[in-house]
Amino acid sequence: MVALGVSLVAVSGVVACQSQPAADFATPVAVAPSSAPAPVRVPVSDGSPPTTGADAPVRLSIPALRLDAKVAAVGIDERTGDFAVPPSVDRVGWYRFGPGFSAPAGSIVVAGHVDSAAEGKGAFFRLGSLEAGDVVTLTGPGGKDRAFEVTARERYRKTAIPLEKYFARDGEVRLTLITCGGPFDAATKHYRDNVVVTAVPRA
Repeated sequence: MVALGVSLVAVSGVVACQSQPAADFATPVAVAPSSAPAPVRVPVSDGSPPTTGADAPVRLSIPALRLDAKVAAVGIDERTGDFAVPPSVDRVGWYRFGPGFSAPAGSIVVAGHVDSAAEGKGAFFRLGSLEAGDVVTLTGPGGKDRAFEVTARERYRKTAIPLEKYFARDGEVRLTLITCGGPFDAATKHYRDNVVVTAVPRA
């Protein structure tokens, strides 16, 4: 089996991987209305500058998954248009053109690999098993922690994922974790769906 990771494609959506995730659940997150509908494409195209390194998260911890992963600041691979996640499957990538660690609003996006033929299970191999109330801790510069609580787990066909919702820079602040799900297509070497987990700051 070929190496499997995560990619963000302007036309077809976010790609990454795990099979047979559990049933979806969701609690709506308030998003400010836009004056015009946002195109479903990679938000790097909106002209926003990248968040500075002073506000870049450095670690992601999820006790329910026994996960403690390094976070790398990533953008878009100009050659392929894919989300440029770290090549090592045990690391995850934070989308540096969106909200950063201390953001007061918008979606802080972190995407990760599920597995690899060469390296085995990835950081987000069991992302689809998270439940409401599970704690996710993001660590920022200087070792400061920011705790979030899972409120939603949803699955979409890659061609139907609402990127404008998950990559928004407005609305209530939330942490968005993305990987793959659904059946594996042996012909294309890709999983059909994306699993998206949303978490909000703990009270």
